Amino acid sequence: MTTYNLRTVARSHRAIRDDIADLVTRRPVPGPGIEQIDPFLFLNHHGPQTYAPGNRGLPFGPHPHRGFETVTFILDGELAHNDSSGGESIIRAGGVQWMTAGSGLIHAELSPADFKRDGGPMEILQLWVNLPSRLKMTPPAYVGLQAGDIPSFTADEGRVTVEPVSGRWGETQAPIQSLIDIHLAVLKFRPGGVFTAPVAPDRNVFLYVVSGQVSVGGTAVEPWNLVALNPDGDTVGIEASTEAVVLLGHALPIGEPVFSHGPFVMNTREEIIQAIEDYNAGKFGPAPLV
Repeated sequence: MTTYNLRTVARSHRAIRDDIADLVTRRPVPGPGIEQIDPFLFLNHHGPQTYAPGNRGLPFGPHPHRGFETVTFILDGELAHNDSSGGESIIRAGGVQWMTAGSGLIHAELSPADFKRDGGPMEILQLWVNLPSRLKMTPPAYVGLQAGDIPSFTADEGRVTVEPVSGRWGETQAPIQSLIDIHLAVLKFRPGGVFTAPVAPDRNVFLYVVSGQVSVGGTAVEPWNLVALNPDGDTVGIEASTEAVVLLGHALPIGEPVFSHGPFVMNTREEIIQAIEDYNAGKFGPAPLV
């Protein structure tokens, strides 16, 4: 029989409600008592909500980024992406957008015309992942994955469905192999479902409960909570008492200074100033047409 030690919960961080116009938004990190879970910097949870026909859609028109990556999970609805490096797609429910801002780009994240016309349900997670100094000026890149591009497998006699996005999960290779070995997956639980994943103690875990009631390492965690785990075991264990959705990731910490300003994440104040100057000088490329 395989033996393992479950990592325990150090602290639970409830997402702060911070709506953007008419977009329901919750943000668990950064927040009170938590700046980051290195290299995971930021998470916005938009929705769930239903847009009426004739809506204005999402409010994220063209804006710049440098120095990190964004991973956007479209849990429901659809999202159009267009950027100055040539990335363009409309991703629908179950899909993921992985964008490497790197040295700098301008992108827009908006609702497609048919969604604004017809309305419908919408729920999106956007995660910002830091890059180390040696990769902050890497060329920009974009990958759009539809639901059918993402493999899945079940665990615990079908009570858990795992949708790997990056890295390797058991015998399943995810479609994205990230620049810094980030492993990310969406877990969908039926009541009573149990999932365990081996995670070495030196790797930081990102675990956010999107919906439902779960326990992590024996500690109950409410929906809309991010948990920080202690490095006291070699396995992450999650058990759901209801239907639940969990975003789970892990990575080695970068361990470098983080200096951020709005859409730029660098190591020093001087690099932020340079990013602003480069953006104003047009070095991020032309703003995408929307």
